[in-house]
Amino acid sequence: MLIYGLQKMTLLDYPEHVACTVFLSGCDMRCPFCHNFELVDGTAPAVMTDDEFFAFLDKRHGLLDAVAITGGEPCVTRELPAFIRKIREKGFGVKLDTNGLHPDMVRGLLDEHLVDYIAMDIKNSPDKYAETAGVLHVNLDVIRETIDLLRNSGIDYEFRTTVVKEFHDEEDFPKMAKMIEGAKHYYLQQFTDRDTVPFEGFHAHSAEDMKRFAELARPYVQDVQLRGVE
Repeated sequence: MLIYGLQKMTLLDYPEHVACTVFLSGCDMRCPFCHNFELVDGTAPAVMTDDEFFAFLDKRHGLLDAVAITGGEPCVTRELPAFIRKIREKGFGVKLDTNGLHPDMVRGLLDEHLVDYIAMDIKNSPDKYAETAGVLHVNLDVIRETIDLLRNSGIDYEFRTTVVKEFHDEEDFPKMAKMIEGAKHYYLQQFTDRDTVPFEGFHAHSAEDMKRFAELARPYVQDVQLRGVE
């Protein structure tokens, strides 16, 4: 198994943990504002093998307590369960990012107690989901199945939306919040443009807009917070 990126230490990716972040390649969405599109389209070169990663991890006992796994979409990697088993055997916690299109994989990981924290992206309100994900169709029943798995999992989890002015307006936030109604945590992340975003012309909403969007979501979710808003 190949690793396509490694952030050796982060205090941000896994709340209340000191983690490293592993980047896997491949994704079944094509969000036009993605920050890691080189992992989505397969153009990023591998940086190490899993054996090399575990050699790195063996040297980080006492410095790190967890591994965050992101992409791309990690759940398209068939070796993911075996990879996580080995991480856990070494005594580290695991946080997983997912787009929600793989409930069978998520269910299997939960059934084996392989993950401690899952972050799932909510791309947009149902009628704009596929457009925002950059694909022709998204099976929303599958998305809702993964949402239900997380809400009933008994582990820590969060839902999150990267808010882009060209895709999201105030009517979308109550609809998205209703999709995850009763959830523990929902984060609205302000879009930040980067060189790795595949298309130009996307913008962030103002801080005032973001605060208003959070208020629109709060009637449905226990805790709504903003990320990246100054």
